[in-house]
Amino acid sequence: MSRNAFPPATWVAIVLSVIGAINWGLVGLFDFNLVSALFGPMSTLSRVVYVLVGLAGLYLLFAAATTESRATPRGTL
Repeated sequence: MSRNAFPPATWVAIVLSVIGAINWGLVGLFDFNLVSALFGPMSTLSRVVYVLVGLAGLYLLFAAATTESRATPRGTL
């Protein structure tokens, strides 16, 4: 599958999910919250980042479910 096979919204969701994963990795390993360090603890901007990461995860979940159903031929086991 080529890089351009995904729509731009999917690439944005992937980038946001990676940012969220890196942030959670830093929290788990070093008790360091990068988003809070950059934008302030629970500031409006931090909350926007958290919401966008959450929405990106939901979008990717939906995209994965619909991609799987399109990739599976009907009538086969």
